[in-house]
Parts: sequence; structure tokens; C-alpha cells
Amino acid sequence: MSTENHIQQKARAIFLDRDGVINRALERESKPYPPRNLAEFEILPEVPAACARLKAAGFLLIVATNQPDVGRGTLAKEVVEEIHAHMLKQLPIDRVEVCFHPGQGSSNCDCRKPKPGMLRRAATELNIDLSQSWMVGDRWRDVDCGHAAGCKTIFIDRGYAEELKQKPDFSARNLAEAVDIILARRKHI
Repeated sequence: MSTENHIQQKARAIFLDRDGVINRALERESKPYPPRNLAEFEILPEVPAACARLKAAGFLLIVATNQPDVGRGTLAKEVVEEIHAHMLKQLPIDRVEVCFHPGQGSSNCDCRKPKPGMLRRAATELNIDLSQSWMVGDRWRDVDCGHAAGCKTIFIDRGYAEELKQKPDFSARNLAEAVDIILARRKHI
């Protein structure tokens, strides 16, 4: 393969939501919440092996997470950065994209999911083919973001008290099951 062809070849990526996909979300009244500190950050048991399988299959792994508590002033940015540093030491993640904007109508950014800004920024900077990539998440915002970016979507159903707005391409119980779906279909997309 010539150098020109190699440069032009686009990467495939798996975009992963953080809370509820990578780590256990804290649930209150059937709604998910992020960990408030590193002690509350618990990587789900199936995640290390699932990430290793995706890396072995040649995918870039990119976490795309909304962390609006920082923008709302209820969680320090340093805490989120400490959690991400720990996560990056434990898992073969290539990049973490974070939206710190507060949401709730008080920010109009292009990066807060369900908008696809985080995925598009990573795609531009890392030469990713979004049509050959996947968004895996546990909330409607993740599914809508993946669709808006042109990715295939997998919804991890955690039984939260919220409705999906768009139908995902696939549903799974956890990341290990999502990886099975991705690897079974990687030649078909």
C-alpha cells in the first residue's frame, strides 16, 4: 500500500458514552447520575475485555460524554479530569471528548449530545469515517447524537425512566453484548 493510500484511508471508531456504558451510573428514582468523585467511579466488569476486543478489531475508542454539572457549578472540572485520567490508565481509550456546558436551555453549543459536535470534531481530527463507526450509549441523547453524526447506534437499555426519541439500530444489555453486535456486523456496513 502506498503512503498516499494509507493517509487517505479513514479510521473506524466506536464512540462510547461514559456513565452507564463505561462505568456504573448512580441511579436515583430510575434516573442516572454521574459519579461525584473518583471513589464513586466504578468501571463495569465487562468493559475492559469489551474494549480490548474492539481495539483488536482495529477500532479507535472514543468516549463522548456530557458533563453538565461542571457548567452548572455543582462539580469541579478537576474531579472530571481526575476520573478521566484514571479511566485512561485502566482502558485502551484513544480520546475523551467532553461537553462541560450546562444544558437545560442555558447553552447553545454544538457539542452537547444529542448534537453531534463531539463526534464530528473527533472525526475531523482523527480522520474517522463516521458511516463506518458506532455510537454506544444508554440514553436517548446518545442515540440521537449517533444518528445525527451518521453512525450506527446501539442503545444499552438500563431501564431508566426516560423514553427514546429515535429508534436505535440495535439494543444491548451491556457493552460486551454491544461488541458482539458490532463485530458480527463490521463487514456489513
